[in-house]
Amino acid sequence: MRISTRGKNAIKLMLDLATYDHGEPVRLKDIAKRQNISEKYLEQIVAVLHKAALVKSIRGAHGGYALNYPPEKYTVGQILKAVEGDLSPTDCVGENGILCENKGICVSYRLWEKLDAAINDVLEGITLADMLEWQNELLVDQYVI
Repeated sequence: MRISTRGKNAIKLMLDLATYDHGEPVRLKDIAKRQNISEKYLEQIVAVLHKAALVKSIRGAHGGYALNYPPEKYTVGQILKAVEGDLSPTDCVGENGILCENKGICVSYRLWEKLDAAINDVLEGITLADMLEWQNELLVDQYVI
């Protein structure tokens, strides 16, 4: 399993929305500038996140995007699965795992199953709120007088 640039940028976009949520929608143009990501690319990512009901779109002169839920309601796994699809390490395990006829006698199957469980435990155990907290810790550590 390898997280694509699209997945990494989806996490950045969601973290930016959480960071700059001051009761007003956040414009993609502003996110693009802060995150150094093409606005056109962000449009593609936010369309997928919107379709997955993770973000809402607000139209109008002061429009933009906002999270549908508080940051603690989002897991990293939920966000990545919305843009990446299945995150399983092999085709024979995970939510969309194919039925392997050798499953009962395959030693490797147990390995892939454990790896899949470990990946999901990590991704489902970290929330957007956790990442906000980590971001704030980094900013405090960089503060210089």
